[in-house]
Amino acid sequence: MLILFNKPYGVLCQFTDREGRPTLADHIRQKDVYAAGRLDLDSEGLLLLTDDGARAHRLTDPRHREEKTYLVQVEGEPVASALDALRRGPALGDGPTRPARVRALDGAPPWLWPRDPPVRFRRAIPTAWLEIVISEGRNRQVRRMTAAVGLPTLRLVRTQVGTHALGDLAPGASRVVVVE
Repeated sequence: MLILFNKPYGVLCQFTDREGRPTLADHIRQKDVYAAGRLDLDSEGLLLLTDDGARAHRLTDPRHREEKTYLVQVEGEPVASALDALRRGPALGDGPTRPARVRALDGAPPWLWPRDPPVRFRRAIPTAWLEIVISEGRNRQVRRMTAAVGLPTLRLVRTQVGTHALGDLAPGASRVVVVE
């Protein structure tokens, strides 16, 4: 079984929490499934859940180079040198990242839902949207990559993992997909 879930902002990628924060259990009713990968509490978008350990391994192990696509709202205006550094793979504290595919977008896509709570707005500091595709999955990798090139992440939405896309799933909604 494979479940595509649009994880809302502020939901933990686990089924229990001692602090009483929102978890996957508030949204996913299927039993014996586990997240194949993670999204931070403050990240949104596509999370895959499965009951198949081998499938989870294929989706998350960096050796399989499963691509993950993100929409990223960054603080500041991206200059060519920052975008090139992201494409080459910036050096992080745990070593250089693999090269990424990066493109600047003309604002947020029209289909993107508003975040609750909204991203802070500061009139004097511009923001921009990027699409970033990576083929590894280090802890908070995209956030660390954008920060390393001087573009701190304000909002992060994963839209695709491999061939599995978020599509029209609303925040908090899930869909079981047939896989071979």
